[in-house]
Amino acid sequence: MRQRTRVAIVGAGPAGMLLAHLLDAHGIESVIVETRSQAYVLARIRAGILEHSTVELLRSVGLGDRLDAEGLPHRGIYLQTPQERHHLDFVDLVGRQVWVYGQTEVQKDLVAARTRAGQAVYYGVADVELDDLTTDRPTVRFTDADGVQRTLEADAVAGCDGSFGPSRAAIPAAVTSVWERTYPYSWLGVLASVPPSTDELIYAWHPDGFAMHSMRSAQVSRLYLQVPNGTRVDEWSHDRIWEALSTRLGHTGWELAAGPITEAAVLPMRSFVQSPMRHGRLFLAGDAAHIVPPTGAKGLNLAVADVALLARALAALLVDGDAGPADAYSETALRRVWRCTHFSWWMTSMLHTSGDPFDAQLQMSQLRWLFSSTAGATGLAENYAGLPLDL
Repeated sequence: MRQRTRVAIVGAGPAGMLLAHLLDAHGIESVIVETRSQAYVLARIRAGILEHSTVELLRSVGLGDRLDAEGLPHRGIYLQTPQERHHLDFVDLVGRQVWVYGQTEVQKDLVAARTRAGQAVYYGVADVELDDLTTDRPTVRFTDADGVQRTLEADAVAGCDGSFGPSRAAIPAAVTSVWERTYPYSWLGVLASVPPSTDELIYAWHPDGFAMHSMRSAQVSRLYLQVPNGTRVDEWSHDRIWEALSTRLGHTGWELAAGPITEAAVLPMRSFVQSPMRHGRLFLAGDAAHIVPPTGAKGLNLAVADVALLARALAALLVDGDAGPADAYSETALRRVWRCTHFSWWMTSMLHTSGDPFDAQLQMSQLRWLFSSTAGATGLAENYAGLPLDL
């Protein structure tokens, strides 16, 4: 069965849903295909920090009401070693703040908005194939959840389907360049039904390994421990997790409150960038084109920046007949991608222990510089709170 649409979007996560929302504002119809179920996509626990620019964009397109009511605005972060804890106030430093608002909540808002708009979405599809990408009528073929074989004929295809979807692989290897780094450690991340023991995020360097105290709400804490690659969750009892967190996050006059752990998972860490982010009428966005370690809170925000840029480029191409922004999409997007890739690598390498005493001394020097230098702290704040979307 053949179906015509202006833009075929592969992937119904935040990148794909937000792109459909932005395209709709330009009068451009789209159809989304997703291999997972709607329930699975809604339940994925991922990023929790929204940059200033991301929040501004969501508000500007009618997606900010629940964020403003339930999100937690943070002026900055705490950065610490076992000897000292310092607060970096982003508002004082760069006039921008961040919000704690989980990716699951962003996804709920997007799904609600697109459902009201009558967005066409196929969940639970299989055998997705992208064809005719170098023509002006690219196609996406798939089998829907009822076993019906379908072909979407479009003017453009947006690959928003993450690291393991078909979009990235549809660009011939002969025309791509790939840069990748796998880090020698992972995160053990837990969700706990206990109010946060801090008003803002804590990033902690410790000889035993990095630790982080984040949150999802006023009642739910999100915490992380650096662990070796290959670690299994069942190697860490709940008591062991809380003991390690208390040690690594410990600070004079402060105590970590423990509570029931409702979810635990080991998260491998890597950096990945593929160029170009465009091939013919296929445009990649988000994790389909790049991955960053979560230390710098950039993954979801980078995807938002990608689709904001892509929506404008597709509107120029499909509404105004101007191919310039689409031709420049990959180069323009990659400037921000590499800036955020560097920042994420820098935060990661500064805070995670390697066991090398020389590395530890370099890390201490870097942290002391951030604690004592307004210029250093401003650089961190500028990148963490988020660069303008038109970078």
